[in-house]
Order: sequence, then structure tokens, then C-alpha cells
Amino acid sequence: MTPIDDNVAMNVSENASLRALLHADEVLCQELARLRFAPPVHTVYNPLEYAGAMHRRYVETFAHVDVEVLFLGMNPGPFGMTQTGIPFGEIIAVREWMKLDAAIGKPAIEHPRRPIEGLACTKSEVSGRRLWGLFKHRFGTPAAFFAKHYVANYCPLVFMEESGANRTPDKLPAAEARALQTACDAHLFTLIKTLRPKWLIGVGVFAKKQAEEALAEARITTVKVGTILHPSPANPGANRDWGNQATKQLIELGIWH
Repeated sequence: MTPIDDNVAMNVSENASLRALLHADEVLCQELARLRFAPPVHTVYNPLEYAGAMHRRYVETFAHVDVEVLFLGMNPGPFGMTQTGIPFGEIIAVREWMKLDAAIGKPAIEHPRRPIEGLACTKSEVSGRRLWGLFKHRFGTPAAFFAKHYVANYCPLVFMEESGANRTPDKLPAAEARALQTACDAHLFTLIKTLRPKWLIGVGVFAKKQAEEALAEARITTVKVGTILHPSPANPGANRDWGNQATKQLIELGIWH
């Protein structure tokens, strides 16, 4: 093939990969819409629905095949992906660093204490600020970071109690968790098949555990799995220079140098 032919083939492959990822998002969205959750879960948000345009913009802008590292989070925080549709999508990082913009709607049922304000939200998602802040500090530009990395969430759903308090997926009853896991595992398989990462890094123990279980069940042995400390302020260890701790973990794994 001539160099031009090579470029055409590469573009076709990339376009097919993007279509596969976007289709997987649509399937996941449909599967999750069928699930029901009992109290103390009171309200459930799915950013893939009301912030789907922004999520699509993120995928189309930054996803590509053969990334070296796929960072996998647990599920959205109230002022990150919940507001923007982007994993760990802290407002300033999305608006000013990634420079992404798209229409963001409202969930069908909105909790009065957790309004969706999109990029107009004035509250900062600490986990997202720490994660994207580290990537900005180390790589400078989104192009430099995403050349070898990608960030996704295992589960896109946001679970809230009646008070508005966040409820994480690891606290769901076993039957609800199994149904959720089935849908999220299928989506994760597509991510791995499409992006072909060398490493999958769980941002926190939950994401690492889910990834290990999914890969073992599917007998996927081509991806190495590791973890970094979750950046949430609810994690006491993360409040002591999280960025340097995460960097050290990635260096010890041989991913960063």
C-alpha cells in the first residue's frame, strides 16, 4: 500500500472504532434504563441520556485505538460527570482544558438537591480536579495526554438517597449489583476490544476489582490491571498530596517514568 492508502485505511479503522464506542454507549444507556433500584436509592441519573451530546463530543475528540493506559473510574460524582457527561468531568477541566462544549439537558426526574446545571455549575468535583489536574501538570495539553491514555467510568449511573446523599454502586444489594454489572461488563469489553489498551488502571479499588472480574470471566489476558489511589476527599489517604502518590504508583507499575 502507498502511504496515502495507509492513511485511508487508518482513518477507516478509527472511524469504525468510534462508531463501535458510540454504539456501545447507546446499548449501555438502553440496558440501564430497564434497571430498577430499591430504597435507600431514591433518584437515579444517567448522564449518557441528558448529557449524551457532551459525552459523544468527548469520545469523538479523544478516543482512538491502541492507547497504552485506560483509566477506569467507578461512577460519576455529583459535580463531575453528573454535570458534564464526561468521566471525572470537573467543570473547569472540561471547559478550559479540554475545551469541550455541547448541549446538556435535564434528567427526567431531577432531585431538588442535585440540580443539573451543566457547565454553569459553580461547584468543583474534587476527584476530577485532582485527576485532570495531575494529567494537565504532567502532560500540559489534552493532545499529549490522550495520545497514550483514555479515561472512562465503569458505571455511568448516579445513585442518590432521598436526602440527596451520594450512594456508590458497591453498596447496592446483590441482585441489583448483578444486573448492573452485566450491562457495565459488556460495555467494558467493547472499550477494551476497541481501544486495545496495554494497561487498565482502576481509579480506586472498586474499579480495579470489577475490571479484574470482567477480564477473568471473558478470559482476556492481554491487558495488565493495576490501580491508583482514588482521589476522592472521602478517601483519607487521598488528602495527603494525592497527585504525587498516584504518580509514584504509576511509576512503580512501570507505566510512567
